[in-house]
Amino acid sequence: MRVGFIGLGHMGGPMSRNVLAAGHDLVVHDVRRQAAAELEAAGATWAATPQAAGADRDVVVTMLPRPADVEQVLLGPDGLLSGLLSGSVWIDMSTSVPAVADRVRAVAGPTRGIAVLDAPVSEEPVFQRVRPLLEAMGDPDRILYVGGHGAGYTVKLMLNLLWFTHLVATAEVLTIGTQAGVDLATLRRCLLASPAASNFLERDVLSVLNHGDYDDSFALALACKDLGLAVDLAGQVGVPVEVSAVVEQIYRRARAQYGDAGGEMLPIKLYEDLARTPLRLTPHDHGATPLQEPLCPQLPVLRSRLSRPRTSASAPSESCPAASAPPAQKSSSW
Repeated sequence: MRVGFIGLGHMGGPMSRNVLAAGHDLVVHDVRRQAAAELEAAGATWAATPQAAGADRDVVVTMLPRPADVEQVLLGPDGLLSGLLSGSVWIDMSTSVPAVADRVRAVAGPTRGIAVLDAPVSEEPVFQRVRPLLEAMGDPDRILYVGGHGAGYTVKLMLNLLWFTHLVATAEVLTIGTQAGVDLATLRRCLLASPAASNFLERDVLSVLNHGDYDDSFALALACKDLGLAVDLAGQVGVPVEVSAVVEQIYRRARAQYGDAGGEMLPIKLYEDLARTPLRLTPHDHGATPLQEPLCPQLPVLRSRLSRPRTSASAPSESCPAASAPPAQKSSSW
Protein backbone atom coordinates (compact mmCIF):
# COMPACT_ATOMS: atom_id res chain seq x y z
CA MET A 1 0.00 0.00 0.00
CA ARG A 2 1.24 3.52 -0.79
CA VAL A 3 1.18 5.34 2.55
CA GLY A 4 1.88 8.90 3.62
CA PHE A 5 2.57 9.69 7.29
CA ILE A 6 2.57 13.20 8.79
CA GLY A 7 3.72 13.75 12.37
CA LEU A 8 6.80 11.80 13.48
CA GLY A 9 6.91 12.54 17.20
CA HIS A 10 6.74 10.21 20.22
CA MET A 11 3.72 8.38 18.84
CA GLY A 12 4.00 8.93 15.09
CA GLY A 13 7.67 7.99 14.86
CA PRO A 14 7.32 4.38 16.10
CA MET A 15 4.04 3.88 14.22
CA SER A 16 5.54 5.04 10.93
CA ARG A 17 8.54 2.75 11.45
CA ASN A 18 6.12 -0.17 11.87
CA VAL A 19 4.41 0.78 8.61
CA LEU A 20 7.74 0.79 6.79
CA ALA A 21 8.82 -2.50 8.39
CA ALA A 22 5.59 -4.11 7.17
CA GLY A 23 6.68 -3.44 3.59
CA HIS A 24 4.48 -0.47 2.70
CA ASP A 25 5.73 2.25 0.34
CA LEU A 26 6.12 5.15 2.80
CA VAL A 27 6.37 8.93 2.34
CA VAL A 28 6.81 11.03 5.50
CA HIS A 29 6.55 14.66 6.59
CA ASP A 30 7.10 16.55 9.84
CA VAL A 31 7.80 20.14 10.81
CA ARG A 32 11.27 18.91 11.83
CA ARG A 33 13.23 17.38 8.96
CA GLN A 34 15.55 15.62 11.43
CA ALA A 35 12.62 13.61 12.76
CA ALA A 36 12.57 11.72 9.46
CA ALA A 37 16.30 10.91 9.33
CA GLU A 38 16.00 7.36 10.67
CA LEU A 39 13.03 6.61 8.43
CA GLU A 40 14.80 7.95 5.34
CA ALA A 41 17.81 5.82 6.13
CA ALA A 42 15.49 2.80 6.30
CA GLY A 43 13.92 3.53 2.92
CA ALA A 44 11.14 6.07 3.45
CA THR A 45 10.85 9.12 1.18
CA TRP A 46 10.76 12.69 2.52
CA ALA A 47 7.97 15.07 1.48
CA ALA A 48 8.65 18.79 1.87
CA THR A 49 4.97 19.70 2.43
CA PRO A 50 1.76 18.00 3.57
CA GLN A 51 0.49 18.35 0.01
CA ALA A 52 3.48 16.39 -1.29
CA ALA A 53 2.95 13.75 1.39
CA GLY A 54 -0.50 13.08 -0.04
CA ALA A 55 0.42 12.96 -3.72
CA ASP A 56 -0.11 9.50 -5.27
CA ARG A 57 -0.87 7.95 -1.84
CA ASP A 58 -3.61 5.41 -1.17
CA VAL A 59 -3.72 6.31 2.52
CA VAL A 60 -2.30 9.20 4.53
CA VAL A 61 -2.04 9.05 8.33
CA THR A 62 -1.75 12.13 10.52
CA MET A 63 -0.57 12.02 14.14
CA LEU A 64 -0.50 15.62 15.34
CA PRO A 65 -0.54 17.33 18.75
CA ARG A 66 -3.61 19.59 18.58
CA PRO A 67 -6.83 20.13 16.63
CA ALA A 68 -5.44 23.39 15.27
CA ASP A 69 -2.44 21.52 13.88
CA VAL A 70 -4.73 19.01 12.15
CA GLU A 71 -6.72 21.80 10.52
CA GLN A 72 -3.59 23.63 9.39
CA VAL A 73 -2.01 20.50 7.90
CA LEU A 74 -5.19 19.55 6.04
CA LEU A 75 -6.58 22.91 4.95
CA GLY A 76 -3.67 25.36 5.16
CA PRO A 77 -1.31 26.47 2.38
CA ASP A 78 0.23 23.42 0.68
CA GLY A 79 -2.21 21.39 2.76
CA LEU A 80 -2.67 17.65 2.60
CA LEU A 81 -6.21 17.85 1.25
CA SER A 82 -5.03 19.54 -1.94
CA GLY A 83 -2.68 16.64 -2.62
CA LEU A 84 -4.95 13.66 -1.90
CA LEU A 85 -6.22 11.58 -4.76
CA SER A 86 -9.88 10.82 -5.37
CA GLY A 87 -10.66 7.53 -3.65
CA SER A 88 -7.83 7.84 -1.12
CA VAL A 89 -8.24 7.62 2.68
CA TRP A 90 -7.18 10.10 5.35
CA ILE A 91 -6.70 8.50 8.77
CA ASP A 92 -6.39 10.99 11.62
CA MET A 93 -4.86 9.44 14.74
CA SER A 94 -4.44 12.78 16.50
CA THR A 95 -6.23 13.49 19.76
CA SER A 96 -8.60 15.96 18.17
CA VAL A 97 -12.28 16.91 18.05
CA PRO A 98 -14.99 15.88 15.58
CA ALA A 99 -15.52 19.45 14.36
CA VAL A 100 -12.14 19.54 12.58
CA ALA A 101 -12.76 16.30 10.69
CA ASP A 102 -16.27 17.51 9.86
CA ARG A 103 -14.82 20.61 8.18
CA VAL A 104 -12.38 18.50 6.20
CA ARG A 105 -15.10 16.03 5.26
CA ALA A 106 -17.34 18.82 4.05
CA VAL A 107 -14.66 19.86 1.58
CA ALA A 108 -13.28 16.45 0.65
CA GLY A 109 -16.14 14.01 0.69
CA PRO A 110 -18.95 15.22 -1.58
CA THR A 111 -16.95 16.12 -4.67
CA ARG A 112 -13.61 14.33 -4.40
CA GLY A 113 -14.53 10.98 -2.86
CA ILE A 114 -11.90 11.09 -0.11
CA ALA A 115 -12.75 8.85 2.84
CA VAL A 116 -12.05 10.00 6.40
CA LEU A 117 -11.35 7.83 9.42
CA ASP A 118 -10.98 9.53 12.79
CA ALA A 119 -8.63 8.26 15.47
CA PRO A 120 -8.82 5.91 13.53
CA VAL A 121 -12.44 4.82 12.99
CA SER A 122 -15.56 5.94 11.13
CA GLU A 123 -17.27 4.11 8.30
CA GLU A 124 -16.86 0.36 8.80
CA PRO A 125 -16.24 -0.56 5.12
CA VAL A 126 -13.40 1.97 4.97
CA PHE A 127 -12.15 0.72 8.34
CA GLN A 128 -11.95 -2.83 6.99
CA ARG A 129 -10.23 -1.57 3.85
CA VAL A 130 -7.33 -0.07 5.78
CA ARG A 131 -7.26 -2.60 8.62
CA PRO A 132 -4.04 -4.29 7.34
CA LEU A 133 -2.29 -0.92 7.64
CA LEU A 134 -3.65 -0.40 11.16
CA GLU A 135 -2.45 -3.86 12.14
CA ALA A 136 1.04 -2.95 10.94
CA MET A 137 1.05 -0.05 13.40
CA GLY A 138 -0.31 -1.77 16.51
CA ASP A 139 -1.65 -4.86 18.24
CA PRO A 140 -4.33 -6.41 15.96
CA ASP A 141 -6.30 -7.60 19.00
CA ARG A 142 -6.70 -4.01 20.19
CA ILE A 143 -7.95 -2.52 16.94
CA LEU A 144 -11.64 -1.87 17.49
CA TYR A 145 -14.40 -0.38 15.39
CA VAL A 146 -16.33 1.96 17.71
CA GLY A 147 -18.88 3.71 15.49
CA GLY A 148 -19.52 6.52 13.05
CA HIS A 149 -17.77 9.82 12.47
CA GLY A 150 -16.59 11.41 15.71
CA ALA A 151 -16.80 8.24 17.82
CA GLY A 152 -13.07 7.56 17.53
CA TYR A 153 -12.12 11.03 18.77
CA THR A 154 -14.55 10.70 21.67
CA VAL A 155 -13.34 7.27 22.74
CA LYS A 156 -9.72 8.37 22.60
CA LEU A 157 -10.46 11.42 24.76
CA MET A 158 -12.36 9.27 27.27
CA LEU A 159 -9.48 6.77 27.46
CA ASN A 160 -7.03 9.56 28.24
CA LEU A 161 -9.40 11.24 30.70
CA LEU A 162 -9.92 8.03 32.68
CA TRP A 163 -6.19 7.25 32.73
CA PHE A 164 -5.31 10.72 34.04
CA THR A 165 -8.06 10.39 36.65
CA HIS A 166 -6.69 7.01 37.73
CA LEU A 167 -3.27 8.63 38.14
CA VAL A 168 -4.47 11.48 40.35
CA ALA A 169 -6.67 9.20 42.47
CA THR A 170 -3.85 6.68 42.92
CA ALA A 171 -1.38 9.40 43.91
CA GLU A 172 -3.83 10.75 46.45
CA VAL A 173 -4.67 7.37 47.96
CA LEU A 174 -1.05 6.20 48.23
CA THR A 175 0.03 9.49 49.78
CA ILE A 176 -2.79 9.50 52.35
CA GLY A 177 -2.16 5.88 53.31
CA THR A 178 1.61 6.18 53.68
CA GLN A 179 1.34 9.45 55.60
CA ALA A 180 -1.05 7.66 57.97
CA GLY A 181 1.69 5.12 58.64
CA VAL A 182 0.87 2.22 56.30
CA ASP A 183 3.78 0.64 54.45
CA LEU A 184 3.58 1.52 50.74
CA ALA A 185 4.04 -2.04 49.48
CA THR A 186 1.45 -3.38 51.92
CA LEU A 187 -1.04 -0.68 50.99
CA ARG A 188 -0.61 -1.34 47.29
CA ARG A 189 -0.95 -5.09 47.75
CA CYS A 190 -4.16 -4.62 49.77
CA LEU A 191 -5.58 -2.37 47.08
CA LEU A 192 -4.69 -4.86 44.35
CA ALA A 193 -6.47 -7.63 46.28
CA SER A 194 -9.61 -5.51 46.54
CA PRO A 195 -12.35 -4.18 44.21
CA ALA A 196 -10.26 -0.99 44.00
CA ALA A 197 -7.62 -2.78 41.88
CA SER A 198 -6.81 -1.26 38.49
CA ASN A 199 -4.38 -1.74 35.63
CA PHE A 200 -2.85 1.62 36.53
CA LEU A 201 -2.17 0.54 40.12
CA GLU A 202 -0.89 -2.86 39.03
CA ARG A 203 1.34 -1.79 36.13
CA ASP A 204 1.58 1.84 35.06
CA VAL A 205 2.42 3.41 38.43
CA LEU A 206 5.41 1.08 38.87
CA SER A 207 7.62 3.33 36.74
CA VAL A 208 7.34 5.90 39.53
CA LEU A 209 7.31 3.53 42.49
CA ASN A 210 10.31 1.50 41.26
CA HIS A 211 12.43 4.04 39.40
CA GLY A 212 11.13 7.58 40.00
CA ASP A 213 10.38 7.75 36.26
CA TYR A 214 7.51 10.15 35.53
CA ASP A 215 7.34 9.21 31.81
CA ASP A 216 8.55 12.18 29.81
CA SER A 217 7.59 10.39 26.57
CA PHE A 218 4.23 12.19 26.87
CA ALA A 219 4.49 15.80 27.97
CA LEU A 220 2.38 17.60 30.55
CA ALA A 221 1.48 20.21 27.94
CA LEU A 222 -0.16 17.48 25.83
CA ALA A 223 -1.86 15.94 28.85
CA CYS A 224 -3.37 19.33 29.75
CA LYS A 225 -4.48 19.76 26.14
CA ASP A 226 -6.25 16.39 26.17
CA LEU A 227 -7.92 17.11 29.51
CA GLY A 228 -9.09 20.48 28.24
CA LEU A 229 -10.61 18.85 25.15
CA ALA A 230 -12.36 16.24 27.30
CA VAL A 231 -13.83 18.82 29.68
CA ASP A 232 -14.90 20.97 26.71
CA LEU A 233 -16.63 17.95 25.17
CA ALA A 234 -18.47 17.34 28.43
CA GLY A 235 -19.74 20.91 28.33
CA GLN A 236 -20.87 20.51 24.73
CA VAL A 237 -22.97 17.45 25.58
CA GLY A 238 -24.29 18.90 28.85
CA VAL A 239 -22.55 16.63 31.36
CA PRO A 240 -21.30 18.19 34.64
CA VAL A 241 -17.75 16.94 35.30
CA GLU A 242 -16.65 18.06 38.76
CA VAL A 243 -14.08 15.28 39.14
CA SER A 244 -12.61 15.74 35.65
CA ALA A 245 -12.38 19.50 36.17
CA VAL A 246 -10.37 18.98 39.36
CA VAL A 247 -8.08 16.46 37.63
CA GLU A 248 -7.46 19.03 34.90
CA GLN A 249 -6.59 21.67 37.52
CA ILE A 250 -4.13 19.32 39.23
CA TYR A 251 -2.45 18.63 35.89
CA ARG A 252 -2.22 22.35 35.22
CA ARG A 253 -0.56 22.83 38.62
CA ALA A 254 1.96 20.16 37.71
CA ARG A 255 2.60 21.86 34.38
CA ALA A 256 3.17 25.20 36.13
CA GLN A 257 5.49 23.54 38.64
CA TYR A 258 7.53 21.27 36.37
CA GLY A 259 7.19 22.79 32.89
CA ASP A 260 5.51 21.97 29.59
CA ALA A 261 7.96 19.17 28.74
CA GLY A 262 7.64 17.41 32.09
CA GLY A 263 6.38 13.82 32.11
CA GLU A 264 2.69 12.96 32.23
CA MET A 265 3.01 11.27 35.65
CA LEU A 266 4.42 14.33 37.43
CA PRO A 267 1.13 15.04 39.24
CA ILE A 268 2.27 12.18 41.50
CA LYS A 269 5.31 14.27 42.36
CA LEU A 270 3.03 17.10 43.42
CA TYR A 271 1.74 14.82 46.16
CA GLU A 272 5.23 13.55 46.98
CA ASP A 273 6.52 17.11 47.31
CA LEU A 274 3.55 18.09 49.46
CA ALA A 275 4.19 15.15 51.79
CA ARG A 276 7.97 15.60 51.53
CA THR A 277 8.18 11.85 50.94
CA PRO A 278 8.77 10.08 47.61
CA LEU A 279 6.54 7.08 46.91
CA ARG A 280 9.12 4.35 46.32
CA LEU A 281 9.15 0.59 46.72
CA THR A 282 12.32 -1.05 48.07
CA PRO A 283 14.15 -3.91 46.32
CA HIS A 284 12.65 -6.24 48.95
CA ASP A 285 9.16 -5.07 47.97
CA HIS A 286 9.78 -5.95 44.30
CA GLY A 287 9.95 -9.64 45.13
CA ALA A 288 6.87 -9.70 47.33
CA THR A 289 4.11 -12.07 46.34
CA PRO A 290 0.57 -10.75 45.75
CA LEU A 291 -1.42 -10.41 48.96
CA GLN A 292 -4.22 -12.90 49.57
CA GLU A 293 -7.51 -11.63 50.96
CA PRO A 294 -7.40 -13.46 54.35
CA LEU A 295 -4.26 -11.47 55.23
CA CYS A 296 -6.17 -8.18 54.85
CA PRO A 297 -9.33 -8.54 57.00
CA GLN A 298 -10.75 -5.17 56.00
CA LEU A 299 -11.31 -6.30 52.41
CA PRO A 300 -14.65 -8.11 53.03
CA VAL A 301 -15.94 -4.91 54.66
CA LEU A 302 -14.81 -2.88 51.65
CA ARG A 303 -16.42 -5.33 49.27
CA SER A 304 -19.71 -5.27 51.17
CA ARG A 305 -19.77 -1.49 51.04
CA LEU A 306 -19.14 -1.49 47.32
CA SER A 307 -21.90 -4.03 46.73
CA ARG A 308 -24.63 -1.93 48.35
CA PRO A 309 -27.17 -0.50 45.90
CA ARG A 310 -26.59 3.14 45.08
CA THR A 311 -29.08 5.83 44.26
CA SER A 312 -29.06 7.07 40.69
CA ALA A 313 -27.01 10.11 39.85
CA SER A 314 -28.79 13.44 39.64
CA ALA A 315 -27.97 17.00 38.69
CA PRO A 316 -25.47 18.78 40.96
CA SER A 317 -27.03 20.08 44.15
CA GLU A 318 -26.04 23.21 46.00
CA SER A 319 -23.58 21.14 48.01
CA CYS A 320 -21.96 19.85 44.80
CA PRO A 321 -20.47 22.80 42.88
CA ALA A 322 -20.68 22.90 39.10
CA ALA A 323 -17.59 22.09 37.06
CA SER A 324 -17.06 25.75 36.24
CA ALA A 325 -16.77 26.70 39.91
CA PRO A 326 -13.28 26.64 41.46
CA PRO A 327 -12.58 23.85 43.97
CA ALA A 328 -12.33 24.59 47.69
CA GLN A 329 -9.06 26.37 48.38
CA LYS A 330 -7.23 23.71 50.33
CA SER A 331 -4.29 23.70 47.94
CA SER A 332 -2.18 26.61 49.11
CA SER A 333 0.65 24.17 49.83
CA TRP A 334 0.85 22.91 46.23
